[in-house]
Amino acid sequence: MPTYRAPLTDMQFLLRDVFKAEELFAAMPDTKEVTEDLIDAILEAAAKMATGVLSPLNQSGDREGCHFDAGVVTTPKGFVEAFRAYAEGGWPGLTGDVDYGGQGMPTVLSALLEEMAFAANSSFALYAMLTTGVTHSLSRLGSTELKEKYLPRMYDGTWSGSMCLTEAHAGTDLGMIRTSAVPTADGNYELSGTKIFITAGEHDLTENIIHLVLAKLPDAPAGPRGISLFLVPKFLVDDAGNTGELNKVKCGSIEHKMGIRASATCVLNFEAAKGYLVGELNQGMSNMFTLMNYARLSMGIQGNGLADASYQVASAYAKERLQGRAASGPLQADQAADPIIVHPDVRRMLLTMRSNIVAGRALSMYAAMQLDISRFHPEPAARNKAEQLVALLIPVQKAYCTDRGFEACVLGQQVLGGHGYIAEWGLEQNVRDARIAQIYEGANGVQALDLMGRKTVRGKGELLRVLVAEMDEFAAGQQGVAAMVAPLQAFEECKRRLIDTTASVIKSAAGNPDQVGAASYAYLELMGLTLYSFMWQRVLAAAFAAMELGQGNQDYCDGLVKTGEFFMRHLLPRSKALVEEIAAGPEVMMALRADQF
Repeated sequence: MPTYRAPLTDMQFLLRDVFKAEELFAAMPDTKEVTEDLIDAILEAAAKMATGVLSPLNQSGDREGCHFDAGVVTTPKGFVEAFRAYAEGGWPGLTGDVDYGGQGMPTVLSALLEEMAFAANSSFALYAMLTTGVTHSLSRLGSTELKEKYLPRMYDGTWSGSMCLTEAHAGTDLGMIRTSAVPTADGNYELSGTKIFITAGEHDLTENIIHLVLAKLPDAPAGPRGISLFLVPKFLVDDAGNTGELNKVKCGSIEHKMGIRASATCVLNFEAAKGYLVGELNQGMSNMFTLMNYARLSMGIQGNGLADASYQVASAYAKERLQGRAASGPLQADQAADPIIVHPDVRRMLLTMRSNIVAGRALSMYAAMQLDISRFHPEPAARNKAEQLVALLIPVQKAYCTDRGFEACVLGQQVLGGHGYIAEWGLEQNVRDARIAQIYEGANGVQALDLMGRKTVRGKGELLRVLVAEMDEFAAGQQGVAAMVAPLQAFEECKRRLIDTTASVIKSAAGNPDQVGAASYAYLELMGLTLYSFMWQRVLAAAFAAMELGQGNQDYCDGLVKTGEFFMRHLLPRSKALVEEIAAGPEVMMALRADQF
C-alpha cells in the first residue's frame, strides 16, 4: 500500500521564502498573531492527520464504498472515527469566524491542509471541504440568528454541510432549476424539489447536515435572476440550538461512480422541507459565488494533491525499478540493470509532474492569499485589487490545476508501467479520483468560458491588466539579478503572447459571437501556462536568493532550480502553439452541420 508523505518542506519554502506569508499576516490586524512558529505547528499537525489517520483509509474506503439502505447512508469502515479525530483536532473551524467559535486562520493555511487531505484521501476530504465552504457562506451572508445557531456546531465538527445546486435537467444552466420555496406564516419557507449529485448530502459522520439550497419563489423573476439561497437542516434546530425532529429531506439514492467511491454523492428529495433564507431574495446566484470561489479553489487543490501523491509513488519506483541500461553505459555494473530513472523519457514524465505540482501549489496559495487579503486587509484599495485578482485567478486555478493534476496521475501510472494499472499501487485509484475534479464545481470548459467571456471580453481585459501589473512589479524587482535574466526573458515573451492574444480575441469577438467559445479553452491553457511561469519566476528568485546567501537546504534549492529550468525550457514553449490555435478562429470548428458529427 502506498504511503503518503506530506510535502512540508515545499509548503514551508513557498510560505516563508516565496510569498513571505508572515510579513503579509503581520500587516493585517486580524492575522498579525499568525507567526512562523504557529504556521509550522499547524502544518505539522495537519501532516500527522493526513498521513496517520486519512491515508490508511484511502484504499479500503475505495474498495468498500458507501452503503445505502432505505434513505440511510453509511460511510466505509473507519471513516466515522477518522472524522471524529479530525473534529477533535479543531480542523473544521480553522478559518472560521472567531465570534462563533472559529479560529480565524488565513485561507492559505486551510488550502495547504486541504492539499494534504486530498492527497491522502480525496473522498474523506470532500466531507470536510463542503463544510468549510458552507460555513464561509453562512458567516458572510447569514443573519445573526442563523450564525449563532449553526456556526458553532459546524466549527466543532458536530454538524457538517452540503451545497445543493444541480437538478437532473439543470446542471450548468442553474436558471432552469425547479426547486420551489413557498413562504410560510412564520416568515420562513417550505422547499420542494429534487437535487442530484449532492456531495455529502447524507452520511453518518455527524449528528446533523446543514444544506445550502438554491430554489425559487413562486413569483420570482424568470431565469437566474429569480434564484434565492436557503439553509435547510437535516434535523430541525430549536432556539436553544438543540436538534429535534427530522426535516422533510430524504436521500433517494447514492451514485455509483468511477472514483471518490467513499464520498456519498446523493439524490436529495425536498418535500416541503423547512428552510431559512440566506442573504436577500433573488440574490442566490451571486451569493452562491461566495461558496463557489472556495469550492473551486478546493478542486484545483484536489488536482495538486493527487498529483503529488502519484509523484511520490512514481519517483520512488523509478529509483528502485531495474530495467535496461543508461544510454551512456551501465551505471550499476553489479546489478542486472540500471534503475529506470536513468532513462530520459522517465525523467521527462517525472519532471513534468514535479514542475507542474510546484507551480500548481504556488498558484493555489497565491489565489488563497488574495482571498485572505480581500477578507482581512485594512486598506479598501488592497481588498478591491485582491477581489479583482480572485475573479480572474479562480477559474484558471480550478481548471488548469485539475487538468495538470489528472495528467500527472496518468503520467505516474505510465512510469510504473503495468504496475501502475494494478490496484495495490494506488495510482489507478488516483486517476479515477482525479478525473471528477475536472467536472464538478463547474466543468473546466465552463471555467474557460467564464474566463474568456465574462472575465476578459466583456470586461475589455481590465482584470488581466491588474494581473499584469502584479507581474511587472515582481519582474522589476528582479532586475540586476544575473541568474534571473534567462527565465525572466522567457516569461516576458509568454506574457506578451497572452497580452497580444487577449487584445486580438476581444477585437475579433465584436464581429463574431462564436469567437469567445472557440478560443476559450486554448486561452485558459495559455493563461494557466503563463501563471505557472509567473509562479516559477517567484520560486526561482527565492531559490537563487537562498543559494546566494547560503541559507536553508542548498541541495533542495538546487533541485528546485533544475526543475524550474525544465519547466521553462520544455513546457513553456507550448504557449506558441496555443497562440496559433486561438488565432485559427471558429470558422472550421463551426462548419460541420450537426448531422455530420
